[in-house]
Amino acid sequence: MGTVVDDAASMEFHAFFERHYAELSRLAHLLTGEADAADDLAADALLALWHRWDRVRAADHPVAYARGVVANLARTRIRSAVRERRRISLFWSQRAERTEDPDVAGVVDVQEALRRLPFRKRACVVLRHAFDLSEKDTALALGVSVGTVKSQTSKGMAELQRILGSQDAPQKVHAAMARGDETGGTDR
Repeated sequence: MGTVVDDAASMEFHAFFERHYAELSRLAHLLTGEADAADDLAADALLALWHRWDRVRAADHPVAYARGVVANLARTRIRSAVRERRRISLFWSQRAERTEDPDVAGVVDVQEALRRLPFRKRACVVLRHAFDLSEKDTALALGVSVGTVKSQTSKGMAELQRILGSQDAPQKVHAAMARGDETGGTDR
């Protein structure tokens, strides 16, 4: 059961919400250009304000504070979208050309072996050997350090060699992924 002070703060916040939600949503829309995300950002901002409502309501300009929170959330969303676009462009800019007469059995074997690897090892192996990305570009695409790429690629290739029973796993991975488009791709 709430106290009189808690109830007063709750009523005050509710009034603030009703008065400023649409404005904050409009601000988020104008900052991000995304109508769908605007309501979410405004709601996230108001949730953050509620958690600090005692400080916000004591501020000289609570609405200005709320606008600042929306602007920060919008900036974070935009930065995240830019990073995601960069990662996607790394995948598609290095895409291998199609090859003739795919070795379907080889592709299926490699795809099955890749599916058995944990995600990070699989991602490192695929980006390094199928997409021919550098360690630095792979690290950027995955949001990890170059050292992590090196260790995960090495461990992943060792596991693939064990699974495939072959020392030429890098060549098999590269060949299978280059041929993957003709045999249904690698996104199963």
